[in-house]
Order: sequence, then C-alpha cells, then structure tokens
Amino acid sequence: EQGAVEWSGGTKKKFTCPGLGLFYTILSAFLFSVASLFLKKIEDVHSVEISAFRCVFQMAFVLPGLIYYKTGFLGPKGKRVFLFFRGFLGSGAMILLYYAFQVMPLADATVITFSSPVFTSLLAWIFLKEKYSLWDLLFTLFTITGVVLIARPPFLFGSSITGIEGNYTNHLKGTIAAVVSAVSTASTFVILRKMGKSVSYFLSIWYYAVIGLIECIVALFVIDEWTLPYCGTDRLLLILIGLLGLGGQIFITKALQIEKAGPVAIMKTMDVVFAFILQILFLNHLPTWWTVGGALCVVASSSGTAIRKWQHNSKKAKENEI
Repeated sequence: EQGAVEWSGGTKKKFTCPGLGLFYTILSAFLFSVASLFLKKIEDVHSVEISAFRCVFQMAFVLPGLIYYKTGFLGPKGKRVFLFFRGFLGSGAMILLYYAFQVMPLADATVITFSSPVFTSLLAWIFLKEKYSLWDLLFTLFTITGVVLIARPPFLFGSSITGIEGNYTNHLKGTIAAVVSAVSTASTFVILRKMGKSVSYFLSIWYYAVIGLIECIVALFVIDEWTLPYCGTDRLLLILIGLLGLGGQIFITKALQIEKAGPVAIMKTMDVVFAFILQILFLNHLPTWWTVGGALCVVASSSGTAIRKWQHNSKKAKENEI
C-alpha cells in the first residue's frame, strides 16, 4: 500500500493549487512514518495482532463508501479472483512489514520496502509482458546491493555486526519479512494494473481489510499470541496506528488523483528521510553507514524506475495526441 504510487496512472486534472499533490505525498509519508514509530513503541502486542486492528479500522472506513456507492461486497464476477489475490497479497505485505518494523531498526525496514517499484518492473515484465530494459536490470541489481548492505550477511561481513537491534537472527528474519513484503506489494500493483479502473477503490480496500483480518486471526491462533493490550498506552497507540495508517492511505490516493505518478513516486522517498529522523530522535538509534549506503542504493533505484516509467508514459501520451 505504501508504494501505491507505481501504477496509478496519474492523469492530471485541473486544480488550483500547484504542488498540492506533492504536499499530500509528503503528508502521507509523514503519517506512515509516525505510525511505524508507534508500532515500535508498543511493548506487548504481536505485530500480527496490530495488523488485525489495522484491518478492522480499514473495514470501518470503507463500509460507508461501499454502501453509499452501491458497489456491493464481492465485485464484478470476472474480477473476484484478482480482488482476492490483491487482498491476500496486500494484507500479507502489511503483516510482514509490521513484523519487520518490530524486530529491526525502523530505517532499515523502511528502506527495504522501497525496493517494491523495482520488483514491480520485473513482475510486470514476467506477467504482463511489459518492456524490461537494461536500465531496469541495473536498478534491480542496485536494489539487491542495497538490501545486502542492510542485511549484512555474516559470510560477507564477518560475525561482528553493529547497528542492529537484538540478535542477528531477528535482524535476518526482519530483512526476509521486509523483502517478501516488498515483493507482495509489487505483486498487488501488477494485479491492480491488470484489473484496470473497472473496480472501485473502496472495493479494493474492502478485500484488503477482510482477507487481512482473516489472515491475522488464523495466524494468531497458530502462533497463540492473542493478548488483549492491557495498558492504556498500548491501546491508545493501537488506535493511533489505525488512524494514521488510514490517513496516510487517503492522502497518497488523493495525491495520485491530482498529480502525475512519477513526481509522487520520487516525493515518496521522504518516507526514508522521516524514518531516519524519527529513529534518531525518538529511538536513540543512530543508523550505521551500511544502512545509509543501502538506503542510497535502494532509493536511487526506485526513483530511477519511477522516472523512467513516467517518461515512458509521457512519451506515449504525446504520441497518442499526434
């Protein structure tokens, strides 16, 4: 969801305030970053349970929209399979991302999720037969380099690793969760692109929330981690995470309605900047140079992918006009 920039083919409408779309993007990035900071502050609630609360918030938000626009709850017959997978992969990406936030430094997890545009290009090439250039391959390799710098596997970096939270096993688990989350996010973009604009935005989020809630409940029974957050602070933080996540999603959607996808994708890199700032200010955790290097690799790749996609779409639009 956080990268929903990629494929929402930014058609530009007339609007009065220039730069409003980019302001919405920064606001969305800030809300998502604060939500992930609160996630780290919650002491005794498992990330899967936090995801379940988030899904309940999404459902409460979407329900009035579904009723008002009379979209129904299942969607068009031919699109239900796509909607199911969009919900399954999208919510799976959120659950994995929340887990990564809990077990590894905030900035590290945020940077890895930024690799999703690069995976989107790769998956679109495989499944939608879209063009995959040498530049795309270069960005993919660059992204993998960035992720390796953040994961810092012992066979490359030796056994004494600094700048991680807790033990290396958790750091590695978090890295794997964040990478799988980025790939799942990329898959949802490809599915949304395949569905086109024939399915309501509300219906798309409805599937995401309902299937996500089911996934969370099943997972909580399997890992036996269901606990009612007993202290007032944790309960407040859970509500705030739900509200901030929702706000972030609304603003990124609004940004894409009034601004082209390319500039929004580039402005979205503010997510990483906010993650670094919040980590230093509130978690007293200075990022290592490895993380900074990895961040530069991943952000450069995802921005490069977005710019190329934007140029390609602009060129196509001009050709169509002619």
